[in-house]
Amino acid sequence: MTTTAVTPGARPLVRHFVEMVLAMIVGVLVLGPLWPVPATLAVRADVASFVMATNMSVAVAVWMWHRGHSNAAIGEMTAAMYAPFLLFLIPWWAGLLAGEVVLIGAHVLMLPAMVLAMLRRTTEYGATPHVDADRRGTVARVLARWPSVLGLLATVDNLVDPRPVPVYAMMILPVGYLAIGAIRRTLRPRPVLLAQLGQLLGYLLLLGAAVLAGPQWSQYLVAAGWIFHAGWDLWHHRRNLVVPRPLAEWCAVVDLIIGISVILVAATM
Repeated sequence: MTTTAVTPGARPLVRHFVEMVLAMIVGVLVLGPLWPVPATLAVRADVASFVMATNMSVAVAVWMWHRGHSNAAIGEMTAAMYAPFLLFLIPWWAGLLAGEVVLIGAHVLMLPAMVLAMLRRTTEYGATPHVDADRRGTVARVLARWPSVLGLLATVDNLVDPRPVPVYAMMILPVGYLAIGAIRRTLRPRPVLLAQLGQLLGYLLLLGAAVLAGPQWSQYLVAAGWIFHAGWDLWHHRRNLVVPRPLAEWCAVVDLIIGISVILVAATM
């Protein structure tokens, strides 16, 4: 049995294509929730096509910029993502195609369109990626804060669509630290354990006040609990106490954003 190997010159092209596909997926997952598109418009094929093409193009353009590609190559790859949608939308606007055909067909056609864009510049895409010092430094700083980045991604939906948080959900905060500390055996020395128990007592009192308060004020108290815990996370992060530092950093971002989103909800009640 014979096998077909990828030639050395083709490997960078294959690698770049895989990177582009992964960037497209990330763009859809991360940027999709940021679009405040009403449900009545989101079902339209032209609106959905524009949103998807933009999400994928932004992610691909950012990655290609990081990889050191030329502006012309970035523009061509972006065009390769919009053009298939436009090709199918023209007959859709004329009433000749169903919306599902537009979305499925455009995604299928997009892949060979990307390959054609790469074949126009085989020398550039086949070369070893060059990342200048400034770009490398920017990316390194972002990657160093990866827990914060993950925290932002985890709470994008809270910012786009703020919603109330159940009062009893506050107890996740103090109990979580106690549980993690018990598992990791990091609740020593004694003052550390007393601080965690003091926090638990404080949240029990806050919970009681929130239960007795009206709907609006209970949400303000819930928001205060989440925002206070963001500071608690940062305190533990700086001192490397109880929980792993990356987890403390992630929690600080998540707690702060949830607290802000709950304030927005309470203000509209």
